[in-house]
Amino acid sequence: MAAVDATAKALENATISKTKELKGTEKRDSLVAIEKKYQAQWQKDGVFEPNAPSTSEVPLNSISADELRNQQPKFFGTMAYPYMNGTLHAGHSFTVSKIEFTAGFARMQGKRSLFPLGFHCTGMPIKACADKLIDEVKMFGQEFERYSDEDSVSKTETPALNTHHEDVTKFTAKKGKAASKVVKMKYQFQIMKALGIPTEEIYRFADPQYWLEYFPPLCQRDLTNFGARIDWRRSFVTTDANPYYDAFIRWQMNRLKELKKIKFGKRYTIYSPKDGQPCMDHDRSEGEAVGPQEYTALKLLVKEWAPEAEATIKSKVPEGAEVFFVPATLRPETMYGQTCCFVGPKINYGVFKVSEMEFYVITDRAARNMAYQGIFPQNGVYEKVAELVGSACVGTLVHAPLSVHKEVRILPMESVLPTKGTGVVTSVPSDSPDDFATITDLAKKADYYGIKKEWAELEIIPIISTPSYGDLTAPFLVKKLKIASPKDTKQLEEAKELAYKEGYYQGTMVFGDFKGEKVEAAKPKVREQLIKAKEGFAYSEPERKVVSRSGDDCCVALMDQWYLDYGEESWREVALKYVDNADSKGLNTFSSETKNGFEGVLNWLNQWACARTYGLGSKLPWDPQFLVESLSDSTIYMAYYTISHYLHKDIFGKTPGLAGARPEQMTDEVWDYVFARRELDDGILKGSGISKEALASMRREFEYWYPLDLRVSGKDLIPNHLTFFLYIHLAIFPPEYWPKAVRANGHLLLNGEKMSKSTGNFMTLDEMVRKYGADASRIALADAGDGVADANFEEDVADNNVLRLFTLREWCEEQVKDQENLRSGEKNGFLDALFENEMNSIVREAKGHFEDTNYKLALKSALYDFTGARDFYREASVAAGIKMHKDLILQYIELQALLLAVIAPHWSEYIWLEVLNKPSTIQNALFPEVPAAIPSLTAAREYVRVTASNITSAEAAQQKKKAKGKDIGYDLKKPKKLSIFAAAKFPGWQQKYIELVREAWNPETKSVNDKELNGKISKMGEMKKAMPFVQMLKKRLVGGEKPEMVFERKLGFNEIETLGNMVPGLKKAAGLTEVDIIEVADGGKSGKVVGSAEVKEGLPQPAEGAVPGVPTFHFENV
Repeated sequence: MAAVDATAKALENATISKTKELKGTEKRDSLVAIEKKYQAQWQKDGVFEPNAPSTSEVPLNSISADELRNQQPKFFGTMAYPYMNGTLHAGHSFTVSKIEFTAGFARMQGKRSLFPLGFHCTGMPIKACADKLIDEVKMFGQEFERYSDEDSVSKTETPALNTHHEDVTKFTAKKGKAASKVVKMKYQFQIMKALGIPTEEIYRFADPQYWLEYFPPLCQRDLTNFGARIDWRRSFVTTDANPYYDAFIRWQMNRLKELKKIKFGKRYTIYSPKDGQPCMDHDRSEGEAVGPQEYTALKLLVKEWAPEAEATIKSKVPEGAEVFFVPATLRPETMYGQTCCFVGPKINYGVFKVSEMEFYVITDRAARNMAYQGIFPQNGVYEKVAELVGSACVGTLVHAPLSVHKEVRILPMESVLPTKGTGVVTSVPSDSPDDFATITDLAKKADYYGIKKEWAELEIIPIISTPSYGDLTAPFLVKKLKIASPKDTKQLEEAKELAYKEGYYQGTMVFGDFKGEKVEAAKPKVREQLIKAKEGFAYSEPERKVVSRSGDDCCVALMDQWYLDYGEESWREVALKYVDNADSKGLNTFSSETKNGFEGVLNWLNQWACARTYGLGSKLPWDPQFLVESLSDSTIYMAYYTISHYLHKDIFGKTPGLAGARPEQMTDEVWDYVFARRELDDGILKGSGISKEALASMRREFEYWYPLDLRVSGKDLIPNHLTFFLYIHLAIFPPEYWPKAVRANGHLLLNGEKMSKSTGNFMTLDEMVRKYGADASRIALADAGDGVADANFEEDVADNNVLRLFTLREWCEEQVKDQENLRSGEKNGFLDALFENEMNSIVREAKGHFEDTNYKLALKSALYDFTGARDFYREASVAAGIKMHKDLILQYIELQALLLAVIAPHWSEYIWLEVLNKPSTIQNALFPEVPAAIPSLTAAREYVRVTASNITSAEAAQQKKKAKGKDIGYDLKKPKKLSIFAAAKFPGWQQKYIELVREAWNPETKSVNDKELNGKISKMGEMKKAMPFVQMLKKRLVGGEKPEMVFERKLGFNEIETLGNMVPGLKKAAGLTEVDIIEVADGGKSGKVVGSAEVKEGLPQPAEGAVPGVPTFHFENV
């Protein structure tokens, strides 16, 4: 125990938190107390437990499901159910927030809003961790008391993933969840300890089922504390631990098999020899979204050995046996141009026995892959008879299949990798920049490399002609990119990418049996030709390193297995059309990046193994030795949510739900009926024994809530889960029930850096809410960003909003308490009118952002801009010496509560119920409907803001001049007078620019063609003077002012009257004794003092710069 505790302490010290330290928590604690109160009340009242309209209210089939949804609008949204091998972290909460905010706003639109959440337990991770604990308990004891703290933390770092791939036809995910889940602790019990699990309880997790009991309640706790609007009645665990869900998965797999979407046969798959089964995405600790890369392996028969190699293998292979160097290529169509074959001079190669008289020279890694692909005599066995270092093979003469040069030499290439292909690389310098650069270097330095120069100088013949690079692509690019040697790796990488893409998509064969054909068409034909002639064979390996959760370095196996035939042409075409969404009736992806991601995956994704033998899950119904793998049992479970509360009352399905049905009663035919795939008949009623009423109610729940309105998930799930989700929906359900939208979000940074436990820059959802409370955390998540790019949770934002919410709550309480001290009666036409108009404008603006799911912008409007409007009204009222109007303040408080109800519901609930004394929860309130903003008041409000700011800036500028010893014409310490010069007319020079804007303005799009307009303005030679004026015109037009008012050079408000209303406030704010408003005549030399008959001549220089809407100022002493 002491060693375990010491290790835990060491781990704690090794990962000192980089997150922000709070200094005071009183205000947070006050807010959290309110949050806890209302979370309990919402749960008690079942606020987030919506049901479809009952069959007694609206009889089933009395109207269509579509009509019912139109009459009684609904929203149904989900996120990927979290995996139950730990608690939720901040990244989970970011995804939660997107569906949470959307569900909250849907409620305020008057929709029944459903957000359910289940718990994913299928697959290897839990079972693999449990098995590790079994071994560790045996090694160290039940409480690990025999553990010594030596090597307690592994020092190995995870290597950076190389995302480059040579096959230009395939998509590669650059970042995935598995890549971020690498844990550096050596033992599983240490990881459990780091999760906060007491040492004395860790041994219980050696039972996989205990994970299912332990983590779901913590997930529910954390999301409840977050204020999530989740219907927990509909939750469940996956796997056969819940017999109802198990029946659902069996039905799904049976139907997919009947539809011929599931097939059986030999196929390449990522495979773990240690686990003895395919290793799919969720089974991996490294290499998510990595698939098999298929090569053509060539057989280059040795004709004459180099002396050193010959001496090494002489006694190891039988006399007369054939030995082949076996390069693997992605470009079989170029094999006509082989001039040599490369090996890595420092790489150790094995000579592996294929048969009594046939042997292959390849790396051990390649042999391990081949051993599971039927290439060697016995599956999983690769017999090595000899070992050769690459340098010993240099000079060996081999036969090159298809090549114009029938025999070529083995030559050295320093950049050959033992972790790529077979470690043997055939050279085609006509089309491979790497090969051309290397043979050029070898020929120049033949003596240095210990070769004969002529070995590297075989004729390079054209194989492929391309539009951009001619018929010798590699020499052209090497010259163009100024590549001097094989060490110019960056340029070579670029050249290789250019050559491969151009060659594959644009190239035409100019040599060989398929001369004149496009490379795309010729490539498979050349491959087939090589294989038929037994001069080559199919070989596959992982695109890059894959490690299973059991710690096994995975290979590729060719095996008989059940697979989903993703990529089948007709199925794929339906999916692509749905994603394209040309008729706006398909899938809404919110961004072009997400849409492009789907299309890219759909164009390369094919057969996917859907069964395994190890882990947790549901058994394949027709072949129960297999379990359904975790990405195949999580495709249409959203449909299960619609009826899960009818099936069971607990997540394990131990207690039947509203339907009173037992798991065995949920036959495939019942699922078909419930999910609208068939109609009810006596056979179903008799066969299942479930009442007609219960079946009708379940059918109603599905027909009402489906289709799914929104699926939210991380963008790293597009290459697998999200595409599978789409495929299976399209296969199983009628088009009416296909999903409507998928929103993919980026990863979440914490304080601008990647989240990492090892660096201490990490936060769980529980830690976040404990630290900042739910509402402040939710505000920071809304502020983090909305696009597909990575978002950023800033702790400062959360911290600052604790203070903001607390202070705003206090202010609201004070105003309501002291409301009789506020002004009442008729509202004035200036500050009151401006404030009310601005509130209306912001409410409508916020609504638009919520509708567009732009929550960062919605937060800006709903909180920052709305409180800013209040601050301006409050400060302007104080400056003008009048009280704020009671009706407007109460209106503000009510609107503020409603605007924040989506993002900060606890704060809003408190204001709604305890400050405003409303009768029922704000969760059922509708989003406020307010009149459209009046453009003239909006323009006046902007004028007041800008003018007040300009006066302050002008005075500050004068003070700076004075501080520098310059004469400003008046004494700052003596009483001051401000003259405001307002122009009665626009200068004549502006008319021509008004005409240009009038011509460019499009009233339908409410926009102008900036490029065309700016081009015309620049030709007039007054760009510097004209552009500010043109920008002002555009701003007024876009802001909603009537075009006739703008083009007739009339302001949307009375400038002189507005300035007059500002005078009391200006006097107080700027400490002015007098303020004169002077209406300036054309030219700015004279003007009339407003409010008197006085006309002033010889006005100071600033008067000349005044134009309508942009006054100028002059300070002087009284």
